[in-house]
Amino acid sequence: MIRVLVADDQALVRAGVRMLLQATGEMEVCAEAVDGTQAVRLCELHRPDVVLMDLRMPRMDGLEACRRILAAWPPARVVVLTTFADDANVYAALRAGAIGFLVKDDEPERMLDAVRRAAAGEPLLAPSVLRRVVERALAAEEQAAQPVPASLTGRELEVLALVGAGLSNAEIAETLSVGVTTVKTHVAAAMDKLGLRNRIQAAVVAHRIGLVDASFRPVRNFPAR
Repeated sequence: MIRVLVADDQALVRAGVRMLLQATGEMEVCAEAVDGTQAVRLCELHRPDVVLMDLRMPRMDGLEACRRILAAWPPARVVVLTTFADDANVYAALRAGAIGFLVKDDEPERMLDAVRRAAAGEPLLAPSVLRRVVERALAAEEQAAQPVPASLTGRELEVLALVGAGLSNAEIAETLSVGVTTVKTHVAAAMDKLGLRNRIQAAVVAHRIGLVDASFRPVRNFPAR
């Protein structure tokens, strides 16, 4: 059972999300918050698998709540909810550690898929959106290109490049002709070695160290070791 905390200041939104998730039989809404302050407190109390977080709430907004939740409970997978795909706070939330975002007028099935993927640790960004996130993150950080870390194996570099290109675990597995579990192992190992919290940050690093070009294509092939 996937445990979800829903944070939104609109009662109708919370009720609709609760009914949608719980109708699946595989998800439960363990708590609901009306603002960021309550979201942080309830997350510490209930330790949900996934947090659906509205960005625009009273008292404490979703961006600050995201930071505090992930600082207090790192295993949480925060998915931000927004009305506009180009909301500037979306990119700030992703850099703060949120795993992805949903636009509120998306199809209901997309939200269910988003919760499943978030619980599995997969990003919730289409390649076109990932492109904007990476470009903004690189521009904001203004860091020079970095060398390829010597600690990563050839396969970890290969997988990291494909993460940077926007592929999901399933797509990476198909590309490399390996199992999804194997891909997850390599992704987790690479992120652990690099001290990264999520795949968005991994994608940014893949670009910074030159594994992916400006067209979001891997620029090298790395043999498995």
